[in-house]
Amino acid sequence: MTNEILPRDGLAFFLYRSMAVPGLGESDLAEIVAVARARNQATGLTGCLHYEDGLFFQWLEGPAPDLWRVVDSIRRDPRHRELTVLEQGPLAGRRFQSWRMRFSDRDHASLMDWFAGKGVSTVDPSVYAGNVASFLVRAAG
Repeated sequence: MTNEILPRDGLAFFLYRSMAVPGLGESDLAEIVAVARARNQATGLTGCLHYEDGLFFQWLEGPAPDLWRVVDSIRRDPRHRELTVLEQGPLAGRRFQSWRMRFSDRDHASLMDWFAGKGVSTVDPSVYAGNVASFLVRAAG
């Protein structure tokens, strides 16, 4: 995770992993994505949400004040737990310019298979975060 002071203005990003609560179904996922897309449209955020094997991986980016408000609401969302910040900080340019909220899952592309096929480290936090971000950009293709 970055050790920088989080930006209060300009573009910023937030990358996290969390565990879905047991029993989260497809209709719950559809609602999460629909609400996120509407919220992101209203606040100027873009990003990608990947769901696989009960885990959420999400990259959000946009104007810092709006981003941190949304991050606070994500932290309070009862549909997931054990939110782990993988990386966050200032951003020079958007990675998901045209995606209000791209959604992918194992049927689209598997993060776990991608890690295994590349021999990617999941131990070193900075390497792990960078590889999750690279996967999400690739999945948004």
